[in-house]
Amino acid sequence: MEMSGRILALDFGKRRIGLAISDGLGITAQGLPTFHRTTLREDLRQLVALIHQREIKQLLMGLPLHMSGREGRQVTWVREFGDRLAEEAGVPIEYWDERLTSVEANRVLKLSGVSIEKRARAVDQLSAVILLESYLSRSTPCE
Repeated sequence: MEMSGRILALDFGKRRIGLAISDGLGITAQGLPTFHRTTLREDLRQLVALIHQREIKQLLMGLPLHMSGREGRQVTWVREFGDRLAEEAGVPIEYWDERLTSVEANRVLKLSGVSIEKRARAVDQLSAVILLESYLSRSTPCE
């Protein structure tokens, strides 16, 4: 798949959505402020506005698979939300295995000495960055 334009990665949760954005070449990932959810309609409206404002060409949503690789109930919610967001924004969406992204984010924050309180606020954003970085590194051809 050829990259052109920015990718927005979403780490979907019931109360918050971690966000990260790629540069236009699809090389680097940068965290955006965590999105605090309200209602489905308002969430979609605000995210579609962000997608258009940032000129997003593709969405990437983490799939919360079980460690065994099986899909659970939460995967259904993620796909429903992601499909609706992609349709309303008019951009394609890809789903990416997010197993261990939150674990890795917590590990990184803990090692960096971030307090538990600050860690809780930063984990969603860092999870989205890790998700996007894993996608970018696997979809970039090796030289």
